Amino acid sequence: MASAILQKAIDLVTKATEEDRNKNYEEALRLYEHGVEYFLHSIKYETHGDKVKESIRAKCMQYLERAEKLKEYLKKNKKKPVKAGADNSKNEDKKSDSGDSDVDSDPEKKKLQSKLEGVIINENTNVKWSDVIGLDGAIEALKEAVILPMHFPYLFTGRRIPWKGILLFGPPGTGKSYLAKAVATEANQATFFSASSSDLVSKWLGESEKLNILVLGATNIPWVLDSAIRRRFEKRIYIPLPEKQARSAMFKLHLGNTSHCLTEEDFKKLAASTDGYSGADISIIVRDALMQPIRQVQTATHFKRVKGPSPKDPNVIVDDLLTPCSPGDPAAIEMNWMEVDGDKLFEPSVTMKDMLKSLATTRPTVNEEDLTKLEKFKEDFGQEG
Repeated sequence: MASAILQKAIDLVTKATEEDRNKNYEEALRLYEHGVEYFLHSIKYETHGDKVKESIRAKCMQYLERAEKLKEYLKKNKKKPVKAGADNSKNEDKKSDSGDSDVDSDPEKKKLQSKLEGVIINENTNVKWSDVIGLDGAIEALKEAVILPMHFPYLFTGRRIPWKGILLFGPPGTGKSYLAKAVATEANQATFFSASSSDLVSKWLGESEKLNILVLGATNIPWVLDSAIRRRFEKRIYIPLPEKQARSAMFKLHLGNTSHCLTEEDFKKLAASTDGYSGADISIIVRDALMQPIRQVQTATHFKRVKGPSPKDPNVIVDDLLTPCSPGDPAAIEMNWMEVDGDKLFEPSVTMKDMLKSLATTRPTVNEEDLTKLEKFKEDFGQEG
């Protein structure tokens, strides 16, 4: 048996089809649109299997296509309506009675269909809360707004209602979009739409007040938002530049399992040297540092034989690998990297010297003027993340 919301959606589109057949096109258009809203609501807030969700999405696309045809007809006030039928797909390649091309060839309809297909996120983004370094306040606010209402809907009744809009603001590269991906992963029962600000004013994505939809926004220039838009975001959370402890953890995270010889003290020194750097800035430093051993291989004029795990099978230890060395090394062999067999190179480890060299050539992307504006916006309208 269909749930209450899903049954309501079915009733609406059934009525829309009847009005469509009776040539009451304005009423049919209204009912199609209203029915699609209920279908999307059902996908997000009710338990359905993946096959059922896909079926509902397919039906939504079908009803939206018909709604667009009706809208176009009403707009142009044609004497003859576009063909209506139980299976619109069979009429896609045909022409209407008036001799005009079917709306399937209409670029506006194709644009709408492409946009709808593009904004629905079906795949798992695979970013978890534990992957987000720092930002505990923002994480708790998002759990309160998204996760708790999904797990305990009975807690959010009466005057206690979940937040409808949350704005994440802060300098670029501080993890605002990453937080949104974490929400998409953790709230795996929900349907997520990834949309730009221009999408939010469209007919299909701009009516969140009618449904239990959370609008999660992110910007690094919140001061350009007018008061009407700002009011739509009931909570405005500041995502600041990472603190010293978080910066140290970010260096470790971005190094991953790459061979390196950095100590805990080295990570602390790097964190102390990167005050004012964003998470994105730190990732660039590490990416450049990871290339330093490669550059060392490219510029080396001498190599020496060493013992280590085979590049083909790390579980096998061999003693005929070659690694760059100085010309003065007693075991040095004069050769360049082109003379080294592909499976005989021993990768040099990333060193603190590599990190400092990359740090010296990477400047922070956030300036003091923007930070001052963001702090002012936080004091006037926001809260600390």
